[in-house]
Amino acid sequence: MAGLLRPGNAGSNTAADRIEAARLALARLPKKHRRGRQTLIRTDSGGGTHEFVAWLARRGRWLSYSVGMPITDALHQAVLKVPTAAWTVAVEPDDEIRDGAWVTELSGDCLKGWPKGTRLIVRKEPHPGAQLRFTDADGPQLTAFATNTTGVPIAALDLWHRQRARAEDRIRAARATGLTNLPLHDAAQNRSGWRSSRSPSISWPGCPCSL
Repeated sequence: MAGLLRPGNAGSNTAADRIEAARLALARLPKKHRRGRQTLIRTDSGGGTHEFVAWLARRGRWLSYSVGMPITDALHQAVLKVPTAAWTVAVEPDDEIRDGAWVTELSGDCLKGWPKGTRLIVRKEPHPGAQLRFTDADGPQLTAFATNTTGVPIAALDLWHRQRARAEDRIRAARATGLTNLPLHDAAQNRSGWRSSRSPSISWPGCPCSL
């Protein structure tokens, strides 16, 4: 729905760029979807900054969000303390169990400094080739996201967040049409189609597409 032309050395978690991309994308939605909990903004871990999440959660905007979070040492240590009984099996879109994947919700110090109502969901699962820490004795890869959605099982929240992969695929496809892959390398009209996109995905529950 929207994208920004950015220099090649632009940071992946630049909050100002993500806010601007979100503004542009929301402006293209029907007016009734530009604010309110029915509109869900999802990002990868580059969007997991205090400034961006605070913008999403600002009073009067009321947007729902599902924002990837980096796995910090503090978060990793909190995961190690989670009892086995507190983990819930992850699910696939057809409600089948996701083999070897488990999710849990963290609280306490991990949420200090984040907007009121923020929830932190963590998933662990085997991932061949993943870069693991030496403390990951059982070989899981950890991923985390913050959300303000309530009243939904955490396994379903995790599924919603994973479905952002469709946006990643579109970004990959867009990059495949970069300037070096186009036939008219010196033509100005080609440059207009080249972009480095860091756009969040926007959807609303029940909608099969990610915008």
